Amino acid sequence: MIRVMIVEDQKLVRSLLESYIQNEDGYQLAVSIPGAAEAPILCDTEDIDLVLMDVQTEHRENGLAAAEKIHKAHPGIKIVVVTSLIDHEILKRAKAAGANSLWYKDGDERTLMQVVRSTVQGAHIFPDMPPSVKIGMTMSSNFTPAEMRVLRLLVRGLSYSGIAKALCVEPSTVKYHVINMLQKTGLENKLQLAIAASEAKLVVELAEE
Repeated sequence: MIRVMIVEDQKLVRSLLESYIQNEDGYQLAVSIPGAAEAPILCDTEDIDLVLMDVQTEHRENGLAAAEKIHKAHPGIKIVVVTSLIDHEILKRAKAAGANSLWYKDGDERTLMQVVRSTVQGAHIFPDMPPSVKIGMTMSSNFTPAEMRVLRLLVRGLSYSGIAKALCVEPSTVKYHVINMLQKTGLENKLQLAIAASEAKLVVELAEE
């Protein structure tokens, strides 16, 4: 019997995940909690085989930081990150944290449970790229890697000069990328661009712990 911990702060999503596990032969729901900070502690005290981990949980607790702690203390526990955040950095950080797989919440039950079963059997499943979302008049997949690096810092509230310093480029280069993104999206200014990226979960700031 595979004993499962679910870490998810949205009640509806948590209920759905609970039902998926309860309806799956050979799986047992052991723990279901809204906050990631408690998860590593419970892995020390409970018999857990698999964790379904949200990325940004109750009180902005960082699910990837919790996953890393669990992986280091209990490398035998399988971790599937289940998220609605499409920020490409989430993919990289999930792998670095020791997660075994990652999938997106907007997928159907059948696909998610296939990922879960394959992960339990030893597979590592990560999408090649996050889903593309609409930002203004364009899709996020139309942004270049350089534009995404600028956008990530723009969402943090950095000025052109601050972004330039962080990326070791000239402020004129930063402005060039912002102008290109505004032309692609049809948005009027960098504030609208930053808000649109945040609301679409294209760029997400996670708490460190």
